[in-house]
Amino acid sequence: MQPTLAEPNMSKNGVNKANVQAKAMQKILITQPRPESEKSPYFELSRKYSVELDFHPFIQLEGIPARDFRKQKIEIQNYTGVMFTSRNAIDHFFRTCEELKISVSQDTKYFCITEAVALYLQKFILYRKRKVFYGADGTNKSMFDVINKHKGNEKFLYVCSENQQDNDIVNWLKANSCDFALAFMYRTRSSDVKEILTRTEYDVICFFTPSGVKSLFDNLPKYKQNGTVIGAFGNNTSKAIEEAGLKLEIKAPQPQAPSMVAALEQFLASTTKKK
Repeated sequence: MQPTLAEPNMSKNGVNKANVQAKAMQKILITQPRPESEKSPYFELSRKYSVELDFHPFIQLEGIPARDFRKQKIEIQNYTGVMFTSRNAIDHFFRTCEELKISVSQDTKYFCITEAVALYLQKFILYRKRKVFYGADGTNKSMFDVINKHKGNEKFLYVCSENQQDNDIVNWLKANSCDFALAFMYRTRSSDVKEILTRTEYDVICFFTPSGVKSLFDNLPKYKQNGTVIGAFGNNTSKAIEEAGLKLEIKAPQPQAPSMVAALEQFLASTTKKK
C-alpha cells in the first residue's frame, strides 16, 4: 500500500485542518481489530463519505493465568457487583472464573460503561436487565450515576488491565466510599505496527486506550503529528494523547457522539460542509 499523496490545499506537513476538505480525508486508521460483521457501522461510514478505513490493533492482550490471579487474594464469590468498561474485561472475567472453577452467582449485578458492553454479557449469562446496568451516554459519569444508586448495598469488583485501569473510576469509588477491589485479569503490550505507520500516511488515527497511545511511541519514538487528525475514545485515552503532546480533535463518548463511529460521522459531516 502506497502512502497517500498530499492534496494541493494541504500543507507540506500534512492536512491543513483549518481548511480540511472531505476529499482530503482519504485514509483513517482505527487502532482496533477489523469488525467481524460487514454490517458494522464503520463500513457504512466508509461508503457514505468515500473514505478508506484500515484496522490494525495497536495493543495485544494477555490473560493473567489463574495461578497468578490467586496471588491478588481476591475471592470473586464475595463480590455482588462486577464493573466492566470493555468487552475484553468481560472475556477475561469469565475465563478466570472458569479456570478457577468458580460458579458466578445468578444474583450478581453487572455495571457496564455502555449498552454495547452490557449486551456482550449475553455471551456468558442469561441477560436480565434488572441485573445489568449501564450508563446512559457511555461516559464515566453516567456509569457513576447508576452505581451511586447501588453503592450502599453492593461490594464491587472492578475488572481491569494490570497496566491500564481507569484512575477516574478508581478515584470516584474511593471518594464515594464504595466497597471495592481491583481485579487484574489481563495485561496489555504494544503490537508491532511500525511498518504500518511508516508505509502509509494516515489522515486520521483513532485511539481507544492509553496503551494504544503508548504503542504509537513504542513503535515510533520520534513520532510527529504533522497535521494528522487524532481521535480518542474515553477520558483516559484523551488525557494520554494530550500528555503526549498531540492535538486531539475527535473525542468520544460525548452526549451526541456515544461511539467513535458517531464522533467520526460528526467530524466527516462537518468537513463536508466546508467544501
